[in-house]
Parts: sequence; structure tokens; C-alpha cells
Amino acid sequence: MNHWKARLLVALMLLAAAAPEALAQDASLLAKSAQGRPLTLSKYSWAYQTPPDARQIQVKDIITIIVQDKSVVVSEAETDRKKKASVAAALKDWVLLKGFKLVPDPQSAGDPKVTATLDNKMKSEGGFESRDSISFTIACHVIEIRPNGNIVIEGRRTIQNNNEVWNQALIGEIRPEDILANNTVLSENVADLRIHKWEAGSVRDGYRRGWFLRWLDQWQPW
Repeated sequence: MNHWKARLLVALMLLAAAAPEALAQDASLLAKSAQGRPLTLSKYSWAYQTPPDARQIQVKDIITIIVQDKSVVVSEAETDRKKKASVAAALKDWVLLKGFKLVPDPQSAGDPKVTATLDNKMKSEGGFESRDSISFTIACHVIEIRPNGNIVIEGRRTIQNNNEVWNQALIGEIRPEDILANNTVLSENVADLRIHKWEAGSVRDGYRRGWFLRWLDQWQPW
């Protein structure tokens, strides 16, 4: 029995010596596999999907701009001014016109005198607070691609409901890397951003100022 065990052990040792070198798989993606190839997701991951090619932006393409802008301005002012002045003046010498000549005036009634006191006080307080918010989405056309790759966009939109008309326009410049996967760009990433919004109709006529009120607000005569 021991003879057969010894012969089996020798046979196993000979097989192990003749077998190729055994290699274990490294968990690092930077290492190489047993076949000498780098371990990459594209070759060894079952869930890997090839990413889509980068989109090439061309003139006349459409990009959606998401406009979200909020601004708050707070201004306070206070003025406290006091001014006091006193004047005491006497005219001691004067002249008269006689025969087309200037002659000294004797001022027989006495020297004219002026005495005045000025006391001026002004105190004023003012405050101003403004909050603005604008939010809308507009599709823009690519009108130019600059040599550095930046994209110039322009978009217009008009909505009309009976006699009410709402107009929106946007112009700006964006970078290709700011375009998100859903083909949108946030307004905060738009350079030289210009937004125009105006409306017309009975609603606008109800609250717009007339020319006389605009003149009063501009010149403030009182």
C-alpha cells in the first residue's frame, strides 16, 4: 500500500513540474492579465457600454437655454446737513453819473448797510429695495462658431393669445463643454448674455405709464 502511495506522489510531482506557471488575477485595472493584456472595463466588464461619440456642434443647430436669474438690491441713505451764516455789510463809497462822467457820491443820507443771518438745516432719509426674478426656457440657433470653439447663439420666441403678445429674445456665447447631455445650457454659463422681454396688449396697456408720467419721473420737477 505504501508502495502505491509513493508512486502516486512521484507522479503528481512530475505533473506539477511539467505544468505552466500559475498566475493569479490582479484586482487593479492598471495591472496586466495573465495573457499580458491590460485589464480594462471594455474587455472585462459585463456591464460596460461604449460611450457615444462627442457631438459636433454646427451652425444652425439648436441648443436650449435654461434662464434662471435672481437679483436683490438694497440701498439706504441718510443725510443730515446744517449751515449757518451771518453777513454784516456797509457801503462806504459810491459813485454818481453826471454829464457822462462818474463822480463820487457824498452819501448824505448815510452809508447803506446790510445785515443778514442764514440758518439752513436739512435732514433726509431714504431707502430702496429691489428684487427681480426671471425664469424661462428658450431654444436658440447656433449662428457662429468662433476660432477658439466658442459658440454664439441667438433665440427668439413669440406667444400670442388673442390681443396679448409676449416676446422673448436671447443672445450670448457659450463653451462646448458647458452643453449638458440633454442639450441644455444654464444661463449662468452664457457669456455676454442679453435677454429682452416685452409684451403688448390690453394687460400691458392697463399698467404702463403715459408720456406725462414718464416725463415727471425723469425730470422730477418737485
